[in-house]
Amino acid sequence: MAVTIDKDTCTGCGACADVCPVEAITVDDVATVDAETCIDCGTCVDECPAEAITL
Repeated sequence: MAVTIDKDTCTGCGACADVCPVEAITVDDVATVDAETCIDCGTCVDECPAEAITL
């Protein structure tokens, strides 16, 4: 699996980064996931209020 963040939908709120257990997500203007660090747990998907993240 792979986490995908829709850059057009992401609001940059940081909710996903706050709950990521392996700190694979960074947020500047929008969220970015480090695919090598991500463990595909889906926690960020459930937390995103904009529904910008998919597995």
